[in-house]
Amino acid sequence: MSNKVNKNALRAGTITAGTALMLLMSSPAFALTRDDGDDPGPGLSVIETLGLYVAAPIVLFLVIAGLVVASDKPRKQAKSEG
Repeated sequence: MSNKVNKNALRAGTITAGTALMLLMSSPAFALTRDDGDDPGPGLSVIETLGLYVAAPIVLFLVIAGLVVASDKPRKQAKSEG
């Protein structure tokens, strides 16, 4: 029984250490240092951000769903008549 507990503890420790290492490696250590040719534009306002990342995908989804439904209606009507 003790051997199984040791294996589980070793596995949990390995996963925890690996996760911590990956998080440390992916942190933006030099995010404030500008690279050559780096020319960031002006930031987005809250309205622009919501429009770009919330409203635009919802509208795009609704347009695609509407096109799918509209193209499927003639097929359903043809099957019900025939």
